[in-house]
Parts: sequence; structure tokens; C-alpha cells
Amino acid sequence: MAIREQVQAALGTLPGAEKKVAHAFLANYPSIGLSTIAELAALAGTSAPTVLRFVSRLGFDSYPEFQRVLRKDVQAQLMSPLERARSSAPAADNPALKASFSVISANLEATLKAITESEFEAACELLSDHKSTCYFLGGRFTDTIAAYMAAHLRIIRPNVRHFSGQTSTWRDQLLDVRPGDVAVLFDIRRYQADLVRLGELMVERKARILLITDPWLSPIARSARVVLPCVVDANRTWDSSVTLLALAEALIDRVSRAQSSSARTRMQTLEDIHWNNPPQR
Repeated sequence: MAIREQVQAALGTLPGAEKKVAHAFLANYPSIGLSTIAELAALAGTSAPTVLRFVSRLGFDSYPEFQRVLRKDVQAQLMSPLERARSSAPAADNPALKASFSVISANLEATLKAITESEFEAACELLSDHKSTCYFLGGRFTDTIAAYMAAHLRIIRPNVRHFSGQTSTWRDQLLDVRPGDVAVLFDIRRYQADLVRLGELMVERKARILLITDPWLSPIARSARVVLPCVVDANRTWDSSVTLLALAEALIDRVSRAQSSSARTRMQTLEDIHWNNPPQR
């Protein structure tokens, strides 16, 4: 796991003072982790020994080792597809299809470990709140998954919308966002600036953010109500979106089961619309 993901996973078990360090680190990631021990301690309102205990609890022998791994995390986060293509080498002794599926399988297992059941259930609660409108949007490659998820949930619950059109129209669509509404945002490395800004505007309008991202976490995570990190690194030119789609389908299934009665009613109504009003030829 990336360091940021490790810190998030450890939050529930940290003593009070070390939890302050964790919160300071997450709120000012990655810059504060690359500063001095004294600066991190001052920002967290703790002491240098507390910072060292925090680092040790994460499994690092020293603060320099912690920073070295953090730098590698940041470099991996910023790598372009071209850089990943140059740095990855195909396994000569492993058929391409088998190798690809092996990586995908490992990513699914790692994602399952990275997302707690409590966070998954919290996400499902947001998606099941019929009193709120639920908005969906993703980045350049992930918006297709956002649209896929919205298309399914629109059938089983009311008030589901997918942000559409050019980015210049997104702010127009913010006009209808009300306090308590839910925004499901997909954002993986290299994070999309206009999507990050939209997330900030959503928060300003008091919407609740459900972020589906990667282990390095989109900047949207700073203000998200629920964050679900998926492992996407496939050791190849392009990151894999399989875990994102698998998570989307798991959320759709869980919400469908939780809303079984109302979902069946809506689905039956939709069936009646389709079969009682066949397309004209």
C-alpha cells in the first residue's frame, strides 16, 4: 500500500497524539511528509518523539526511510502513461493474456484489503438516500464507469444524474445541487484539475462527496465524506480500470438489495413502459 493508504488504514488504532500526526499528514499530503520532523510535529501540535513513534508504527525504521518511500509514492503518482511504458518490461516467460489477468486478479485482491466493510457500507448509505439527488462524474477514462453506475442506479432509485456535456457546462449543472446531495466522483492519477475543482464547488454547496480513487488518493479526498481507494497499477502503459468497475458493480448490487422493495416497483414500472409502449416502425 502507498503510505497515505497505510496511514488511513491505521487511523482507528493510533493513540491520540499519533492520530494528530496522521491527520496533519493526510491534510497536507505530501508536502508535510517531506519536511522536517520538527515541522510535522509543530503542525500536528505534538512532539518530535511522537512523530518518530508514528513513523515506527507504520513499519519504518527511521524518518529518512519514511521520506524515501514517500518520494517513491509521489513519483509513481505523477508518472505519465509514456513513462510507465518505458519503465515496464514484459515477462518473456509469461503469455501476455495470462500475465494481464494475473495482475488484474492481484489488483482485485489488494483493493479488497484496502477498502473496509465500514467504508463500503457508508458509501452504500449515501447512495441509498432517496431524499438527496445523486450526481455522477469521472475523469477522461473513468467517466464511462460513472455513467455506467448512474444508468443502473437510475433504475432502482429516483433523482440520479450524470454530469454531461463539455466541462464548461459543469458549473451550470451545479445550479440544482442542494445541501445534502451526493456527488460520486471517479478520479485517478494524474488527477484532473477541473474535476478536482468541481469537487470543491460541490463541497461549497454542502454536497456529500463519495470519492472512488487510487491508492495515492485524488486531492478530492481532503473534503470527501467517503473515500474508496482502488488498486489500478498494472505495471504497464495504462492503469487498469477493472477494480473501479468491480467496485461500481458491488455498490450497485448492495444498493439494489437494500432497496429491494422500491427497486422492484421501479423496475416493474420500467418494464411496463418498455413493453406497453413498443417503438413505432
